[in-house]
Amino acid sequence: MTAAVSGARGKRRAQSRSAGGRAWVVHAALAIALVAAASPFAWMLSGSVKTDAEIRRVPPTWLPDQATLDNYRELFERLDFTRYFVNSLIVTGAVTLGNLVFCSMLGYALAKIDFPGRRALFALVLGTLMVPGAVTFVPLFVLVSNLGLVDSYLGMILPFLAGPFGVFLMRQYISGLPDEVIDAARIDGAGQIRIFLRIVAPLARPALATLGILTFLGTWNSFLWPLVVAQSEEKYTLPVALALYSIGQNQTRFGLLLAGAVVVVVPVLVVFVALQRFFVQGIATTGLK
Repeated sequence: MTAAVSGARGKRRAQSRSAGGRAWVVHAALAIALVAAASPFAWMLSGSVKTDAEIRRVPPTWLPDQATLDNYRELFERLDFTRYFVNSLIVTGAVTLGNLVFCSMLGYALAKIDFPGRRALFALVLGTLMVPGAVTFVPLFVLVSNLGLVDSYLGMILPFLAGPFGVFLMRQYISGLPDEVIDAARIDGAGQIRIFLRIVAPLARPALATLGILTFLGTWNSFLWPLVVAQSEEKYTLPVALALYSIGQNQTRFGLLLAGAVVVVVPVLVVFVALQRFFVQGIATTGLK
C-alpha cells in the first residue's frame, strides 16, 4: 500500500514538472513573439523624436541622445497635417458607419428573411469576395469619374459603403441567433425594422465590433484609392500626405516619416484597445451555431 502511494505521488510530481517545463517553453516563445512584434513600434516611436542624422547613425541607437518634437511640429504646422487628419476621420468614419448599417441590414435579410432570390444573392456576395480589388479598380474609377465625384469626399466614400466581406461576416453571425426570439417578436406584432433594431443589432454587437475594427483599419490605411481620387491637397488623407511629403529633394526624411507613421497608427490602436473584447468574441463565434 505504501509503495503504491509513493509511486502515485512520484508520478504526479513528474507530471507536474513536465507541465511546468512545457509552460516555461510556451511563455518563452510568447515573450520572444511579443518582443518581435513590439520592436518595430518601439523603433518607430523612438525614431519620431530623433533627428535624421541620428536615425542614420551606424550603429543605430534605440534611445535618442536628445529627444525633439520638431518632426511633429513640422507635420502639424508647416505641412498642415491637421487637415489631412480630419479628412481621414471623415472618410473612415463615414465608410465604417456605412458598413455597420448596410452590411448588418443585408446580413440580417440574408440570414433570417425568406424572399425569392435569397440564395442567388448570397452566392453573388460570395462570388464578389473572390474577385481581387485590382480587377475592379479601373472600372470603379471610371464610374466615379463619370458621376463627377473625383476629388470629393463622396468619391472616396460611396464605393465602399457596403463590402462583401462585411455582408458575409454579419450573415454568418446572425444565422447563429435563435429563430425563436425573432419569431416571438413577429407574433407580438413587431416589424422587420423594429426586430432588427431592438433584437438583432444588440445581439450582434460582437460581430459589429469586429466589422467596425476591420473596416476602420482598412479604410484608415487605404492609400491607392485616395491617391487616385483625391487630386488636390485639400482632400488628401493621412497616408497620401505622409507618402508625398516625407520625400525631400535628395533623400527620404525618415524622422518626418516615422512621426507621421505614429500619427497614423495611434487612432487604430485606440479603436482596437477599446473594442478588443468584442473583436475577439466576434471572431471566435462567427459561423458557430
